[in-house]
Amino acid sequence: MRLETELDGVVLLEPEVHGDDRGFLVETYSEESWRSLGVDVDFVQDNHSRSSRDILRGLHFQTRPGQAKLVRCLRGRIWDVAVDLRRDSPTYGQWEGHELDDRAHRQLFVPVGFAHGFCVLSDVADVHYRISSVYDPETEAGIAWDDPEVGVEWPVADPRTSERDRSAPRLAEIAAELPF
Repeated sequence: MRLETELDGVVLLEPEVHGDDRGFLVETYSEESWRSLGVDVDFVQDNHSRSSRDILRGLHFQTRPGQAKLVRCLRGRIWDVAVDLRRDSPTYGQWEGHELDDRAHRQLFVPVGFAHGFCVLSDVADVHYRISSVYDPETEAGIAWDDPEVGVEWPVADPRTSERDRSAPRLAEIAAELPF
């Protein structure tokens, strides 16, 4: 089922969970089903990360050819965020966030032209990313997770970040260089 989102192109999906006293089964990806819900991307790589409480990763993106992501939380709970970097978009510089967890199994599709990041709300979180282009360190980029002009409202008081994320530029500093 497709749920309502604020930014054009961002898609929040909630799959049907079939559960009983033995556990559950959930279809996490079906090309035909997802395309009918607005996720019309050829994915080429899957990534899996593990993080602990209050870790914040982001806000990251690939410049060329860009990278779409279909994100889900396999274990735990995260606050997942997309920021519109498309300079011609009416929602340029705006963000939206959604809680993803291992109970509702919601997934967030983040299209090309958006920065992506998340913070961990549980003791541990395993996050799976299905991505549309192979990771290339030459085209990786990011914006400051705490850029006041973007104003993401992170639900953690004192997030732990990498040096890369602490030194990321503000959106205004790189806006002219964005290829989107």
